[in-house]
Amino acid sequence: MTMTSTPTAMPVSTQSKRSPTSVLRHLTSPDKPYLMTLVLIVLVIIFALASPVFFSTSNFLNIGRQTALVTIIAVGMTFVIVSGEIDLSVGAQLALAGIVASTAMQATGGQLMAGVIAGLLVGAVVGLANGLITTGLGIPSFLVTLAMLGICRGLALLISGGQAVLANNSWFWTAFNNGIYFGIPVPVWWTLLALIVGAFLLHVSSYGRKVYAVGGNKQAASYSGIRVHRVKILAFVLTGTLAGFAGLILTARGQGARPDVGVGLELDVIAAVILGGTSLFGGRGLIVGTLVGSLMIGVINNGLTLVGADSATQAIVKGLIIIVAVTLFTRGLRRR
Repeated sequence: MTMTSTPTAMPVSTQSKRSPTSVLRHLTSPDKPYLMTLVLIVLVIIFALASPVFFSTSNFLNIGRQTALVTIIAVGMTFVIVSGEIDLSVGAQLALAGIVASTAMQATGGQLMAGVIAGLLVGAVVGLANGLITTGLGIPSFLVTLAMLGICRGLALLISGGQAVLANNSWFWTAFNNGIYFGIPVPVWWTLLALIVGAFLLHVSSYGRKVYAVGGNKQAASYSGIRVHRVKILAFVLTGTLAGFAGLILTARGQGARPDVGVGLELDVIAAVILGGTSLFGGRGLIVGTLVGSLMIGVINNGLTLVGADSATQAIVKGLIIIVAVTLFTRGLRRR
């Protein structure tokens, strides 16, 4: 008797092509910068058609200068938000760092390093205070940093007497704003350095993995041996230090510091981080996404200015974009 074998079905290849729907969902994933990158490209095209000045090398370098402060601080803010916290005091930290740096240079006869160290140290100390109060007392970072915003503004006014403080060092101006190397302004080079260091810390170093773990599930991270409070404190210190560094750039740009600068800057910084796909709930975020978000804000501000829109219109447009970004992320979470 002959045996007849039953034909077996061919295994379905795991390499089968994705359906158009799955590809679309992947491209519109709210915690990845694909969609916002596409939106950025569309905005560039629209403004290039609306204004012949927009699509030029000089204007792109100008956008790089304009977005330097937001991007640099947003790198640190990415760590804070990924860890599940927020910092509303960065604009005031920037102003205080500039005042202290300029005052330190005046007190030391124009010593460059005295101003740089003073500015960075102020940012780091304020960030440390934010982190210690938030983690040590268990107060929400929203409230802690909102209070710190007022404290930093008050200190800036107190130290400066409400007046501008001259940063009397030409080397300082060159090192942080006026210098141009290989055709690229110094603020853009500083921005690239902050992005590279931030990307390494968040995506390569062990500290970055801890930040993701803490933001994703604080309790599970604690059970696995991660010192949750230390991770969050370091995120606040990093953000404060970068805010202080941005304060040095802004001070060099104006050749002096004023206590009223940086008002509302924290909103642009947070918007850049959120637009880049970082989750407000923690645990998700990319430095490259933060860059995309910052460039979007810079392109919107620059493009609307070139076509004659006023500051009120710019604020409305940015607010609408933030609402859309948060909506996309919330829907993305529901799909999962």
